Amino acid sequence: MDSRTRLHYEHRARVMKALAHPTRLFIVDQLGHDERCVCELTEMVGVDVSTISRHLSVLKNAGIVADEKRGTQVFYSLRVPCVLRWYACVDGVLKDVARQRQLAVG
Repeated sequence: MDSRTRLHYEHRARVMKALAHPTRLFIVDQLGHDERCVCELTEMVGVDVSTISRHLSVLKNAGIVADEKRGTQVFYSLRVPCVLRWYACVDGVLKDVARQRQLAVG
């Protein structure tokens, strides 16, 4: 694999790593419905502001979300809605695995 190809896969891995946490998956799912301020996400997830901010930072650095400061609040939105199609793919895999397990059991 040449260096350019490797770099491409490293960038893909960074996006996937950013999504590899249940809280971040939840945040992305919520942002798929509408933009949210940090305070809303904090309340929805049930953790402190610094924890939500760290998760949002990971998602922002991966290019998945965008932020906009309005007064004292920061609002986040989904920068790439196509990630929600990936969610549908993952759900398809989960359904198939469950179906296969059910067939194996009996």
